[in-house]
Amino acid sequence: MAKSTQPEAVSSVLKVFSILEALGQQKEIGVSELSQRLMTSKATTYRFLQTMKSQGYVSQEGEADKYSLTLKMFELGAKSLEYVDIIALAEKQMRYISEQTNETIHLGALDEGSIIYIHKIDSSYSLRMHSRVGRRNPLYTTAIGKVLLSGHTEEFVRDALHDVEFKKSTDKTLENVEQLLAELETVKQQHYAEDNEEQEPGLYCVAAPIYDRFGNIVYGVSISFPTMRFDNKRKSFYVNLLQEAGRNISEQLGFHDYPI
Repeated sequence: MAKSTQPEAVSSVLKVFSILEALGQQKEIGVSELSQRLMTSKATTYRFLQTMKSQGYVSQEGEADKYSLTLKMFELGAKSLEYVDIIALAEKQMRYISEQTNETIHLGALDEGSIIYIHKIDSSYSLRMHSRVGRRNPLYTTAIGKVLLSGHTEEFVRDALHDVEFKKSTDKTLENVEQLLAELETVKQQHYAEDNEEQEPGLYCVAAPIYDRFGNIVYGVSISFPTMRFDNKRKSFYVNLLQEAGRNISEQLGFHDYPI
């Protein structure tokens, strides 16, 4: 192994992270095996482990030569997520979709039986969807609403819409929860949802999910088009843009198993 030219302090930090990564790959590991992986003496590895143990990041079973990670790293990660600003995380991704399509981009969340728009980037066209941050729309007529519901059980969907009247905004609006549940099965399989003039005549929307670190769908991101500008031949391109944005935002929220 070539001799490191890094300052000793930097080299020590790298060794600490190497130990954390090694311990994260298996339940427990001994000093001898760990020192071989790090290509460092047992004495040096032992000193690092004892220091990390004193700080609460590593545990040792009695006097055994086996060490494992504690939950302190998880605690730190959980604390960092408390300060995540979803709008700041989503802005870059939404801005990119806007640049690619010039259409209206929404970020929405589930709130008390409806969706609420929490961020928006307007279309560059004069003919655009009229909406505002803070506006609510029904779950059953919107692409974001369908995406949000697709992560829940049938029982949850029925309960959430128990007191909701399915109003016919257009002749394409779903009429009851049975029709919605059937469509949600398709949404689950394809990992995106559509609103094809169901909320408003002349308006088409497509949305993809955003997951939290536990794998729950907590937000939806969408593109809204006047139907006269929507090109069905490019739908896969629009879906890919949304799903890539959903994946990137989800990863920043701690979820790394995006389904697409």
